[in-house]
Amino acid sequence: MVVRVCVAGATGWVGRALVERILESREFTLTGAIARAAAGQDIGAVIGRSAVGIPVSASLSEALSRPTDVLVDYTSPESVKERVLATVLRGVRVVVGTSGLTAKDYAEIEEAAVRNHVGVIAAGNFSVTGALAKHFARYAAQHLPSWEIIDYTDASKVDAPSGTARELAEELATVRPNQLKIPIERTQGDRTARGATVSGTQVHSVRLPGFVFSFEVTFGRPGERLTIRQDAGSEAAPYVEGTLLAVQRVMTITGLVRGLDRLLFPE
Repeated sequence: MVVRVCVAGATGWVGRALVERILESREFTLTGAIARAAAGQDIGAVIGRSAVGIPVSASLSEALSRPTDVLVDYTSPESVKERVLATVLRGVRVVVGTSGLTAKDYAEIEEAAVRNHVGVIAAGNFSVTGALAKHFARYAAQHLPSWEIIDYTDASKVDAPSGTARELAEELATVRPNQLKIPIERTQGDRTARGATVSGTQVHSVRLPGFVFSFEVTFGRPGERLTIRQDAGSEAAPYVEGTLLAVQRVMTITGLVRGLDRLLFPE
């Protein structure tokens, strides 16, 4: 079965690489592309290839006018939730690579997916090494009671914490409560220096030129500590591989799955 895919954010860093891979694939076919700045142009020409007969759309409704199995979203935190819910309402499955959604947002998305009998797979990080880091961190939390997370990205990233850091913090909370020797409310001085509290974990976001994306979780206990870290390279290819795996798997599920690690290491 060839999966029909529409890409929202088709001219972005991951979106462009994803479109190129789909156009070369026999397992997937591109049915639509969304990118307001390039609306009306042929997506092949936009990404530097020959025309492929698929115009870039400015809106979701226009892009989904062609029969579509899966929408892949790599857009912005401001618009992703509305677009995912609207897509699910149409009976179209969704793979979400956009960060910025909260646990509450995902609860609404899961409810809508179940109600409309479709699947949604979302991940703050679709790279295999990112999924492995998250998997290892979940295992470490079974044995180590205290941890904090740092995420590093380019200065242009508008959301904080990153989707990867938020997802990891929420996952670790399902393993055990994070133990803080001094509660945050008892911090002397500026409490914000201790970072944001996400599901009981302190998360610190660094936004500086020179970073692509990295995250680390450090576990501490008396006399020792363990750090698990993932560093992204400058290419989008690792995210494309994980995204396409999710596109395949989302065809077989109903409801919400969060995290590529859930696909690689099902419980």
